[in-house]
Amino acid sequence: MTVYAAPLADIRFALFDVLGADALYQRLPGFEAAGRDIVDAVLDEAARFAEQVLAPINQSGDQEGCTLDKASASVTTPKGFKEAFRQYVEGGWTGLTTPAVYGGQELPEVVGAIVKEMIDSANVSWGNFPMLSHGAVEALKAHGEDWQRDAFLKPITEGRWTGTMCLTEPHCGTDLGLLKTRAEPQPDGSYRITGTKIFITAGEHDLADNIVHLVLARLPDAPPGVKGISLFIVPKFRVGRDGAQGERNALAVGSIEHKMGIKASVTCVMNFDGADGWLIGAPNKGLNAMFTMMNTARLAVGVQGLGLIERGYQNALRYARERVQMRAATGPRYPDKPADPLIVHPDIRRMLLTQKAFAEGGRLLALYAYTRHDISTHGTDEDERRRNEELVSFLTPIVKGLLTELAQEATYDAIQVFGGHGYIAETGVEQYARDARITTIYEGTTQIQANDLLGRKILQLRGAGLKHFLEEIGGFCQQHAGDAALAEFIAPLAIAAKEWSELTLEIGQKAQGNPDEVGAAAVDYLFYSGYVALAYFWARSVAAANASAQPADFKTAKLHTARFYFARLLPRTSAHRAAIRSGADTLMALPDALFG
Repeated sequence: MTVYAAPLADIRFALFDVLGADALYQRLPGFEAAGRDIVDAVLDEAARFAEQVLAPINQSGDQEGCTLDKASASVTTPKGFKEAFRQYVEGGWTGLTTPAVYGGQELPEVVGAIVKEMIDSANVSWGNFPMLSHGAVEALKAHGEDWQRDAFLKPITEGRWTGTMCLTEPHCGTDLGLLKTRAEPQPDGSYRITGTKIFITAGEHDLADNIVHLVLARLPDAPPGVKGISLFIVPKFRVGRDGAQGERNALAVGSIEHKMGIKASVTCVMNFDGADGWLIGAPNKGLNAMFTMMNTARLAVGVQGLGLIERGYQNALRYARERVQMRAATGPRYPDKPADPLIVHPDIRRMLLTQKAFAEGGRLLALYAYTRHDISTHGTDEDERRRNEELVSFLTPIVKGLLTELAQEATYDAIQVFGGHGYIAETGVEQYARDARITTIYEGTTQIQANDLLGRKILQLRGAGLKHFLEEIGGFCQQHAGDAALAEFIAPLAIAAKEWSELTLEIGQKAQGNPDEVGAAAVDYLFYSGYVALAYFWARSVAAANASAQPADFKTAKLHTARFYFARLLPRTSAHRAAIRSGADTLMALPDALFG
């Protein structure tokens, strides 16, 4: 049986000591209620819910899975899931960050991200059911008409309804310009939606009274490609302009996927057969509304990766302390036992420290991005809002791409620490690797994130977010240039930041002569960027710990983990830099026919 204990001490250190949330949220209008006492209470209660309600049904949910009744086109979730959702709703968690005008608590998004990390560590399959409701709320807030916000946002905020994203179709995958779902206008201003969508998370379930599908479709006169996509609200049960829930709509789950992981999260094929829906935003401008929802989901999936890194680490650490096997190379460490615990062996410690460095550094990366988002939406200075919006845009593919990829490594290492016992289902750690695998794929694969980062955020947008981030790193290095306690981190961090800037310019110059250089460099560039970003946050961690009232052991652990990161993990940037500089020809020169 696996364990989970919310890492509240490190969460609070990241939020308050490193990121300075106390001072930040006191100055942001609308967040005055997010004082330390309120946030602490929220974190404590979220930890209790994750540890006591969600974690105990994680493994059983994986074993049971979801069940489709084809006759009624209904899905039953695993034992305990419905009751957990009821408690979630009663606790007010569904409206944690939603504006008060729609019945929410209007806490900062960073608080929602912390709660989500705990949920995903405890039970990532269960966490998928409420996750996309947040994206639906954001899309409706930004692009919906007043009556749509009034009709849909309050019941979603109250947890009576949930939301989905219906984007992908069987023939087009990520290339949404090829989608075929049709939207026929009706005399009353509504639309009839017809088509099939696949891979729809929480497309059907027994947790809520209604499911609000946000569906991409084409109008009859739509231009081809992505310029002809519109977004529609298509609820499971019809909803009129007065917000009243009506009869069953003409849509149904066609099948549910049998997956490698997240087996307790239902993934549906959804069939729309002339279902009633409402247009969100302007005709043929659905991509803008979709990306509002998608970017919210991408950050959320990055948090899923973080949650699984943490869960795998906790169980690998527990096992390494308990399992005795062989003696330490330097002689018996526990002579009263028949062998020493696994944690005395160097390579076990390498894997544990890698997981620890990814969890704690990744937590800061994610929470930093969410604090920048909160500033971009609630800051009083227009330039500050714009700057932080550009930072969030730049960081989103890094948070999503890097943390989900690191989750593959960290959950792999968790199994490796357990050895053969990690490979069998009884111990539970193999589930984390299976659950983590999808995170690099859905809401945009790692390749999609990398191309977005390099092709759009860097080259098309002239690296606005990167410039801000490098300025911040430069300011930090300058501020601590004379700090002897940080000297071992400041010098290599400054070098890495300078190389990051130079490497970016090199890629841009090469791409002018050969567009394939972007795709060839993109994934390595994402990893390179991510490792330098984590180095910055590890240096900040040591600086914040030194200046804090944290216990001596806490400070020592931060210092040694930072040293491990800079010595063992940051050098990975050298390999990624070499791969980038090798150019596109190493990938493109082999004729297609000669692949075999």
